[in-house]
Amino acid sequence: MGHNVLITGASRGIGFALARQYLARGSRVIATARNTGGDDLLALQQQYRDQIELLTLDVTSAQEIALIPKTLDKQPLHLLINNAGLYTSSDDCIDTLDSDTWLNEIRVNTIAPFMVTRALRPNLAATGHATVAMISSKMGSLSENQSGGAYSYRSSKAALNAVTRSLAHDLACNSISVVALHPGWVRTDMGGPKAPLDTTVSAAGLKSVLDKVGPDDNGKFLDYTGAQIPW
Repeated sequence: MGHNVLITGASRGIGFALARQYLARGSRVIATARNTGGDDLLALQQQYRDQIELLTLDVTSAQEIALIPKTLDKQPLHLLINNAGLYTSSDDCIDTLDSDTWLNEIRVNTIAPFMVTRALRPNLAATGHATVAMISSKMGSLSENQSGGAYSYRSSKAALNAVTRSLAHDLACNSISVVALHPGWVRTDMGGPKAPLDTTVSAAGLKSVLDKVGPDDNGKFLDYTGAQIPW
């Protein structure tokens, strides 16, 4: 049986870099995004053909999430990377942040990864040992918050970390390990041009960590180097 990986938010940034690296190592990749018609994904599809499947998925749509297991048709899934994320509040402060922005980040960053994972639980359980990776952020660590601000993004990732811990307990009976991962500060649309890491370096680190994840790592919060982050 081959190695099957599903990645959300795979059309650009870290998600795209992860898709490219898993394809290069021989995995079969199901790459999902709201728009799978971008040049980068189509180029990957042209290069890897039967090794990659492109699926349109808005992670906030219950209807589209429900279609994913039907499309996979009981295919075993060894790795689920919940990468799709949102940080539209980066320019907001205590005086300007509004509730709609906050709720939207919670919806994408916290609720959606849970819903996608729940929908794919049978596919993950079918492998005998699978891994779910939640792409979180060090900004979700309560202990590491030394600068304040970023209310909606920090709280959405802190909540995602809580979801990670609960799923780690609840899915252990299916031999599914769940981890939260900090990809570093990466030069993406979200991370901005001043970030010190490029997507290739971050993705390579994340992949190296995920290659080693086992039951003893279930429920941990790790960065792209494998170092553990305090909650």
